[in-house]
Amino acid sequence: MRLILMGPPGAGKGTQARFVAEHYGVPAISTGDIFRHNVAAGTELGLEAQRYMDAGDYVPDEVTNKMVRNRIGEADASAGFLLDGYPRTLAQVEELDSMIEPAGHSLDAVVVLTVDPDEIVERLLQRAQVEGRADDTEEVIRRRQEVYAEQTEPLIGVYRERGLLVEVDGMGEVSEVTQRVFAALDAVRPD
Repeated sequence: MRLILMGPPGAGKGTQARFVAEHYGVPAISTGDIFRHNVAAGTELGLEAQRYMDAGDYVPDEVTNKMVRNRIGEADASAGFLLDGYPRTLAQVEELDSMIEPAGHSLDAVVVLTVDPDEIVERLLQRAQVEGRADDTEEVIRRRQEVYAEQTEPLIGVYRERGLLVEVDGMGEVSEVTQRVFAALDAVRPD
């Protein structure tokens, strides 16, 4: 399966991505993890990405596209993948199409987790304390929500028009959300 998991930062995409990827036997590919890996390794792309991440802004498409193209080209993603955090802009939708269509592939579904914005702020502030994430201040979290609304929400319309969108309530216990995601995907999964 080739899936995208969308929702605002803090909606639980990373948590759900692990369960969904394991369930369908595909790698969960998180742009956040790709960015952090490149930053930790001190790559040129990683250093460039760090500037934007520290400000709470999205990493520019050019940098993100290179990282994602490299990752989905790896052997473990040849039979499918779950993208978490990509695409985030209309230009990235087109870029993703150009990455997978030449191989004769297409997306199977785009899952959007919906969560109350104030709940997201609480979740991310708690995560910041537990994980020691310096980039998760309330100001940065609220800025990320603004950027998501401006740049990413339009993608929901694109995928809705393509008949790929699956909206799932992301509120509640993790296991409840996971079961909702599985039920929604099972309803649209090609046989």
